[in-house]
Amino acid sequence: MWTDFYLALLAGCALDLLLGDPAWLYHPVCVIGKYISWCEKRLRARGGNLRRSAVWLTASTVLLTALAAGLLVFLSGLLGRVPRLIVMALLSWMGLSARCLAQEAVGVEKALGRGLDAGRRQVARIVGRDTAALSEREVVCATIETVAENTTDGVISPMLYGMLGGPALMWAFKASSTLDSMVGYLDEKYRDVGWSSAKLDDLLNYLPARLTGCLLCLAAWLCGLDGGAAFRIMKRDHRNHKSPNCAWSEAAAAGALHVQLGGTHLYFGKPVVKPTIGDDLRAPEKRDIRLAVRMMYAASGLMLAMITLAVWALSGLG
Repeated sequence: MWTDFYLALLAGCALDLLLGDPAWLYHPVCVIGKYISWCEKRLRARGGNLRRSAVWLTASTVLLTALAAGLLVFLSGLLGRVPRLIVMALLSWMGLSARCLAQEAVGVEKALGRGLDAGRRQVARIVGRDTAALSEREVVCATIETVAENTTDGVISPMLYGMLGGPALMWAFKASSTLDSMVGYLDEKYRDVGWSSAKLDDLLNYLPARLTGCLLCLAAWLCGLDGGAAFRIMKRDHRNHKSPNCAWSEAAAAGALHVQLGGTHLYFGKPVVKPTIGDDLRAPEKRDIRLAVRMMYAASGLMLAMITLAVWALSGLG
């Protein structure tokens, strides 16, 4: 079982690096998103206690997604081990988003080269905040924050859960992450219907977020950046966020790059006050986006190396 999980994850990582998320592929996350939208509308139309309905929305989305992934693996297994491994590898590939994250981030850097308005439009694809009035510095910081945060959500967490429970557990996590990105807000519209989704995402990312922060500190050192400052800022500022998880990776990135992230931003036209993360030692630059992407890839490689060592050790014990 562990060997198959590992082989599928290894193949999935390779496919993600080679192909990313092709435009022609109708991604399973789109199906999950459509279900969430449909279910949310039905629950709101029915009325009643939205906080109670939120639990149904969260549980049904996660369980149905895990069941679908598990069923695909089971049915392919009826044809033999090789077909099952192929299906598991494809599900692992679609559950990872390292290359997609890198492409979107570098796309912001390239857009800024064409002008600030282009950079604002591009960064709006990957952040939830209002981007129409962002300065170039704020666009760069928003991109770095997104790369750091999604190193956890889009790479390290799926790798961890894919290794622990195969594609079914990986996609249960992906469903939780999609729920959080769609309804897990604290504003008046989503506070009731999204509370359980936000709590579940916090729970599932609790360990991976702290692991990602440490991996980014090591990655900073490997990339020739300030790994010591990354660790120091992570220890100091990991609580400087409304989420219990996000600031671990963001603080590591801020320390490695000697920049300051966080602060107050507009969301849906309203200011949301956030603490700052890191020291304002220098102004962020466009090239810092590529450095953040480089750290993300290095942290992903370190995670895969850790998993490989763990599988080797378990195989030896067996």
